[in-house]
Amino acid sequence: MSESWKQWTGQIVNNEFPLLQYVGGSEHSAVFLTERNEGGSSRTVTIKLVPSHGKRDELQLARWQMAIELAHPHLLQVYAMGRAELGHVPVLYVVAEHAEQNLADVLSARALPLDEARAVLDSSLSVLAYLHGRDLVHGHLTPANILSIGDQVKLSIDPLRHAGEACDGPGRPDAYDSPDTARGTIPVGMSPAADVWSLGMTLVQTLTQRLPAAPGSGQSEPQLPTGLPEPFLDIARHSLLRNPQRRWTVSQIAARLQNSLIIPEPISPLPVARPPVNQQAPQVDNRQTPQVERKKRHSYAIPIAVGLALLVATLAVPRFFRHRSEAPRVPEVATQSPIDQPALSTSDPQNSQPIPSVPGATKRNQNSAGTVPASVSLRSGNPSREGIRPAAKLPAATVVSGEVTQQTLPDVTEDARKSIRGTVRVTVKVDVDLSGSVEGMKLASPSASKYFTAAALEAARQWKFKPPQVAGRNVQSDWSLRFAFTRGNTTVVPRQEAP
Repeated sequence: MSESWKQWTGQIVNNEFPLLQYVGGSEHSAVFLTERNEGGSSRTVTIKLVPSHGKRDELQLARWQMAIELAHPHLLQVYAMGRAELGHVPVLYVVAEHAEQNLADVLSARALPLDEARAVLDSSLSVLAYLHGRDLVHGHLTPANILSIGDQVKLSIDPLRHAGEACDGPGRPDAYDSPDTARGTIPVGMSPAADVWSLGMTLVQTLTQRLPAAPGSGQSEPQLPTGLPEPFLDIARHSLLRNPQRRWTVSQIAARLQNSLIIPEPISPLPVARPPVNQQAPQVDNRQTPQVERKKRHSYAIPIAVGLALLVATLAVPRFFRHRSEAPRVPEVATQSPIDQPALSTSDPQNSQPIPSVPGATKRNQNSAGTVPASVSLRSGNPSREGIRPAAKLPAATVVSGEVTQQTLPDVTEDARKSIRGTVRVTVKVDVDLSGSVEGMKLASPSASKYFTAAALEAARQWKFKPPQVAGRNVQSDWSLRFAFTRGNTTVVPRQEAP
């Protein structure tokens, strides 16, 4: 369909946006130059067209509406979106800023020198911190999605989504997709850790014009080029860990970039009021959706290190869009050395009342090992658990993160799924004992639906974990399990909270 898009050049979308010039596209979308009236004058912008997919249209429109309401100096500004018809063919459209160039175009000719790579990394970190603080993820950070507008670096808004949503974009997974988001027996939702993986891959390619090599024999992590300078080597190593629980967070990367001697623990963002993930998109009557007034927002929970990174990115002029001289090449790939474990969050769980046992069947991962006890002791308080708190403050090298060994999806009937409008979210906090079994749990964010809350609780009781270790000894741990129910599937994002 990519060639057929060109035939629409000269058409006007909803009597407002003329398709002036075809920029490029694929079977899944097309981009044209268009004009937008601003205060009586016209400004060149871009309009992206996507074929209508029926039931998926509402989700796409809701995501674009969400993007309109975001405001960040390094995030592509979105002006309008809606539905239209071109030659009786239904399409969706979104109007956004026009970018002169993207990083992928530059990397086809040369790698970036260190100062330019630093500017790109600073800008990307500030955007990811902004999104993660709002329970959002970028979803697919690649050089093609890092754009140049004047002297600013900006990230695209596609495929922006809420954390926990499954990867549903067209095409097969690529090297920028985190291994933990690959489709399998249990769909895994997108997470901030997946953005960090994409950032690590993009950073290496920015400096070397190539992606890290696949793991060698007996290795589990990608092989990084030798000679990659610090702190970029350290950041890449800790971003490209297959275990998402061991990857650095955005705040830890920002701290390392600022030459901090101690990697800070992640700071939990303040809650931000927002509509549900897949809420019913606004009704569109084949005219431009009115632009939502963009409001300046302050993220008081973004770590100081990330704030400093934003300041550096704002002041620095990313010359890679203007400069074409050949940059020094980084030598070929060598075997990667072992990686130390980064510091982990030590946030304490909130107090709550015990949750009773919940009836209901569950689906168990066929690849999971071990069985779950028929009953689990559920309690809100355990004095002995306080003993693990000081251990969580030990140096990072003494802490080995736990892992999920058995995942269980809630058993949801088809009739219940048909009743869902958008996404039903339930977050369950679980206490894990020294054997890796769930010994207690509580609701962190209950759903309005008692049915889906009960289903999530029953499934959470049956999860199994490999206990984390402190100074070589197993310790108890706290985890959050974020369930997301849609009409199509159920996803779960696990996160170790302590130690």
